[in-house]
Amino acid sequence: MEDKESKVKIKVSYTDDLIKEDKSKIEKEEITCVSCKTLINKETLSKNYKVCPECGYHYQVDAITRVNQVVDINTFSEIDSEITSSDPLKFFDLKSYKERLFESKIKTGLNEAIISGRAKIGRFDVVLAVMDFRFIGGSMGSAVGEKVKRSVDLAIKEKIPLIIFCASGGARMQEGIISLMQMAKTVCAIQRLHEKRIPYISVLTNPTTGGVSASFATLADVIIAEPGALICFAGPRVIKQTIGKDLPDDFGLAESNLKHGQVDMVVSRLKLREKLILLLKIFDKTKRNTRISKSEKQTNISSSNKLRKKEE
Repeated sequence: MEDKESKVKIKVSYTDDLIKEDKSKIEKEEITCVSCKTLINKETLSKNYKVCPECGYHYQVDAITRVNQVVDINTFSEIDSEITSSDPLKFFDLKSYKERLFESKIKTGLNEAIISGRAKIGRFDVVLAVMDFRFIGGSMGSAVGEKVKRSVDLAIKEKIPLIIFCASGGARMQEGIISLMQMAKTVCAIQRLHEKRIPYISVLTNPTTGGVSASFATLADVIIAEPGALICFAGPRVIKQTIGKDLPDDFGLAESNLKHGQVDMVVSRLKLREKLILLLKIFDKTKRNTRISKSEKQTNISSSNKLRKKEE
């Protein structure tokens, strides 16, 4: 990949990092927890899935780390890694959209705000898609929408569950109406998934807002949220400025969404893999029971037809 303005060639390659993390980057220094103000060793925090061991505060994690945390070792195989956004509107604010894309690719080592592929979780085959908030706020542009749609296509083709980890500020404004169209595109894709009776699990992480929360993120068969995650369409600051009133302290948080029936469960990151495996077991058993029921029904119909012929 080459950026015409900078003339700098970069090779985006990160799949090797899925198993072997660069241990040298984990500094043995302490940080202050943003929630409980306790001093935490960075290495300890990393080993604890980036969850504060004192108060349980969940720090944001990148897509690669997320994959490492949930899949079986050596089972993730990425698809559609070449898909990336273009700049159809030649958008420019403080800097050009093309420059923002280039900087995000350098910063994250990703081509887009989402990675997707085949994987195994607890030996169950799944299609896994994981969003990365570091890439322009995890915003959904044409490339993200297309990768979600292709993940759905693969899940339908191979008849295996789809799991999406969401972390997004919403639609990508630099792509204008094209980014808004991804809401309809992903909703239609998920509808096809439901029609084919393919299980879909959505994991909402901090934050999941805007066009993503209003489309594929909240259409799953099972919606899981991480503790303390902000899940809403518009953030509390924007709403407060609009209506001129104070909002509840827990407005938009995962726990508030659970209380009002917007999510099915709030699960700690430390127990998330275990919960996903349990759900996949349930889906698999249901699938096998349905297959047996159809077979028995067909057998009964055949037997009935044979009896009728004998009577005739």
